[in-house]
Amino acid sequence: MTTPLPTRAAGDDAPYPPEVEVLELDGGRRLVLVGTAHVSQASVELVRRVIERERPDCVCLELDEKRYQALAEKRAWEALDLKEVIRRKQLLTLIVNLLLASYQKRLGEQLGVEPGRELLEAARAAQEHGIPIALCDRDVRVTLRRAARATPFHRKILLASYVLAGILDRSELTAEQLEELKERDALNELLRELGNALPTLKTALIDERDAYLATKIRRTPGRRLVAVVGAGHLAGMAERLRSGDEADLEALDRIPPASPAWKVLGWGIPVLILAALGWIGWTQGGAAAGENALFWVLANGIPSALGAALALGHPLTVLSAFLGAPLTSLTPVIGAGYVTAFVQAWLRPPVVRELKTVIEDAGKLGRWWGNRLLRIFLVFLLSTAGSIVGTWLGAGKIVSSLF
Repeated sequence: MTTPLPTRAAGDDAPYPPEVEVLELDGGRRLVLVGTAHVSQASVELVRRVIERERPDCVCLELDEKRYQALAEKRAWEALDLKEVIRRKQLLTLIVNLLLASYQKRLGEQLGVEPGRELLEAARAAQEHGIPIALCDRDVRVTLRRAARATPFHRKILLASYVLAGILDRSELTAEQLEELKERDALNELLRELGNALPTLKTALIDERDAYLATKIRRTPGRRLVAVVGAGHLAGMAERLRSGDEADLEALDRIPPASPAWKVLGWGIPVLILAALGWIGWTQGGAAAGENALFWVLANGIPSALGAALALGHPLTVLSAFLGAPLTSLTPVIGAGYVTAFVQAWLRPPVVRELKTVIEDAGKLGRWWGNRLLRIFLVFLLSTAGSIVGTWLGAGKIVSSLF
């Protein structure tokens, strides 16, 4: 269990517990780095007591602006502009973010602590004493998109299997596991486990954020600072802060462009299909070209429509999958899933009640069909999967017809 902090007067040098690092920065500045578990009551109590003992010039938090507002206002999903998310093609990022939030909430329910409460407690303690706070983490959307860009396609399939296993796993934690989680940053432990299997994922989710957080904290004004971060970041950040190395924040905030190979593949398939149909028409006649074109339409449209139907999408959503998939498969600009998700969101927008319960519902697979927001996600995922299958079936048939 967490070692209780002894009471002391200002300036006393009573020892801190192991999850607290005291560092000397440049210019004689003092930083107290507090490592917490995001679902631990002991961490909630620890951060308040450290802040009240230190009375720092600023409290730095492992939060970005949007996550802070989500924790403080507790209505992030209610304010969601779903059509804007779809327009920006960020649905997959949103789904991953939701699943991580659901995982953390489920742990919090078993531990009896609201996820992220220690960060809110740090903010409250700072405000009570008139201490400014600094939000030092990178925008979570940037983190997830950088992770996605850095992860090869076959590794993304492995990641999807981890996520699916997490949703389906309904086992309860043992008393020993609960006690262990109280001493650790459970979410970052999960991310580190994923990172062992997917090194590129670990780079974006852990290593880059260690560098980002350490640099933002070092640049925070004040001679006495307290920083509250997940325990999983403690070692990496402390090492960076001691070395004095600073990261290029602008570079870490940048979304890297898609690989040229993906661009070539994205446009290469449509060009190949259209060229093949043209060649078939030239050498074998219009009837043969028409037969292959019809196969392309059916091979793409039927699996995508079946995916939308399996998600219990609106009938017009299913129709949009059938009509849209053969066309979207011929361009890398937009996928069938985004077309169907937009149609489903327009026809069956989620209501406030469902937005309030979406994190809880996401942790139970059966509720994905009952919650309108989660059903939009299902429509996106299953119609996209159907379109991918159809593209390879249709392309295989057309190419084989050349010979």
